[in-house]
Amino acid sequence: MQSRRAPSPSSLWILTDGKAGDLAQCTGVAEALAVPYEVRQISPRQPYSWWLPYGPTDPRERESAPDSPIAPPFPDIAIASGRHSAAYLKRIKRVSGGRTFTVFLKDPRTGPGAADLIWVPEHDKLRGRNVLVTPTSPHRFSQRTLETLRETDDPQINALPHPRIAVLVGGDSRHHAFSEDDQQKFLAGLRQIVEDTGAGLMITGSRRTPHALAYGLASMAKSGNHLYWNGSPPNPLGSYLAKADAVIVTADSTNMIGEAAVTGKPLHVFHPGGGHKKITRFLDTLRRLGVIHPFPGPLKTTTYEPIDATPLIADRILTDYAAFRQKDTDATPDTPDEAPATGKQVRP
Repeated sequence: MQSRRAPSPSSLWILTDGKAGDLAQCTGVAEALAVPYEVRQISPRQPYSWWLPYGPTDPRERESAPDSPIAPPFPDIAIASGRHSAAYLKRIKRVSGGRTFTVFLKDPRTGPGAADLIWVPEHDKLRGRNVLVTPTSPHRFSQRTLETLRETDDPQINALPHPRIAVLVGGDSRHHAFSEDDQQKFLAGLRQIVEDTGAGLMITGSRRTPHALAYGLASMAKSGNHLYWNGSPPNPLGSYLAKADAVIVTADSTNMIGEAAVTGKPLHVFHPGGGHKKITRFLDTLRRLGVIHPFPGPLKTTTYEPIDATPLIADRILTDYAAFRQKDTDATPDTPDEAPATGKQVRP
């Protein structure tokens, strides 16, 4: 008998605790899947938050509780990211009767059994048959999005001289700290590259950017022919990346570096004090691929094939989801007469 075709997904949840980086990665993958999605945010109380990702989940947020973030009807696919979300994703799998296909982005810290499919960047060590590994992270900026932004008229950016350089500045983190010397070195490097090339800078900071460095960047933008985003909406990062001839980015954020790598434009990486072996492995991979170059240093013009993990992750999800549903489809009788002799119902 010929197998029937498994249905395509029609519903999707994004499950995070609201952290911007986790939400951005999940949203980028959801949009690449082109499946209608809902954002579900968890907020586990103490002491339950202390025990995650191992569980148990906060009883106040379980599926039967009022205003639960995981209340049914359950979706065809659930994509989660962040330490707190791992136990919730496993609970969705269980209480949905196994019907929801689960995806976790980044290492869940509980092993490959945490989800039907897990994505990790190459610098993480988790491996398994259901683990997809790519050099960079998923993001919100598809090639189509960047092309649209590239063709969109933006008077402020269009007024900048070439080369136009996107400058993506992070800040202090668990593994990096911008000392006063680091900040001065970074600002001096920007001034030097402007002097050498006549570049127009498109600068973004973050909530982690040290105040003195943010002030120096803003002052540089005011005194020269540059742009500085102060955090007010809308966020121009997509336009900056789309219209950049090169990118300067700080090494404290693998997400920012991964987003910039989708442009195919030269990346120049500044290393503040500190570091971590996982980030070092990540940067070493991109260096071997000819993607990144040191900063301060001369501006490079060599391009490369854009590195874009998002469509790869989306394709793998659809492939694995189809196989996951095909098992159920093949097991479902075509007519009631074909039901098993036990009389037990086979779920569709």
